[in-house]
Amino acid sequence: MSTGNNPLLPKLTPITIKERVSLVYVEKGNLDVLDGAFVVVDAAGVRTHIPIGGVSCLMLEPGARISHGAVALAARVGCLICWIGEAGVRLYSAGQPGGARSDRLLYQAQLALNEEARLKVVRMMYKFRFKEEPPAKRSLQQLRGIEGARVRKMYELMAKRFGVEWKQRNYDVSNWEKGDMPNRCLSSATACLYGVTEAAVLAAGYAPAIGFLHTGKPLSFVYDIADLFKFETVVPLAFQIASRDPSKPESEVRHACREVFRSTKLLENIIPTIEEILAAGELKLPEEPEYVIPPAIPNEEGPGDDGHRS
Repeated sequence: MSTGNNPLLPKLTPITIKERVSLVYVEKGNLDVLDGAFVVVDAAGVRTHIPIGGVSCLMLEPGARISHGAVALAARVGCLICWIGEAGVRLYSAGQPGGARSDRLLYQAQLALNEEARLKVVRMMYKFRFKEEPPAKRSLQQLRGIEGARVRKMYELMAKRFGVEWKQRNYDVSNWEKGDMPNRCLSSATACLYGVTEAAVLAAGYAPAIGFLHTGKPLSFVYDIADLFKFETVVPLAFQIASRDPSKPESEVRHACREVFRSTKLLENIIPTIEEILAAGELKLPEEPEYVIPPAIPNEEGPGDDGHRS
């Protein structure tokens, strides 16, 4: 069922992003629009109302199904929908990325294209990650080299901590089985981290491809942000699991990451971190845009469009 443009149903008035809650997760149930309200109906037929106009991002975990009418209503009020794995270990798809807003995308692009601002953002990433000020008067390329050396050392120390034989970070995307146990565990763990990070980037209204330290990849900004949390979350987990030499390392890592993401509320913590990192660029953050009248479009929900009336 759908609200369409039915004059008998209440008019939807979108509210500003500041007034919205960040995220709502739906694990099991059918999402639909019933009597003009956005609801989740469970197996027993119990309805749970979701104030969709006050939600920035709706996260659909396995077991959730959503109707065409519910998707249309979410789009009308600017709520991003993400289809994710349990606790965000995978991001399968996202509808209307950025919640139908462009101000954050433009802000991110301005920072990335301004050499001075970009360097400031990268320096803040370094400070956040290593808990110390980066060396002064270093270029972006020099900071990238320093970071790479420190990361290689951190892998060595982590392997020693868990008694894992470590050679180097090495993997072949075309031949997964070719990698050794610690590399397979690390690749599985970082894939999970990239999933939850991409969901956060999209929920915050930014573009995954516009990176600062990483560039030229579809997920450059996702890699930038994920690296800030990698050694505090998934890397120790990967080495711990590798030390047990499990028969199904990928599955064990994925389940362990799921529990860590839930217990630490990682996805919710990533979003304010993104804002803090980008603020270091010292460019003016766009003001909250006023909602404008949407373009005139035909009624897509008319009788006969789908063979029945809503």
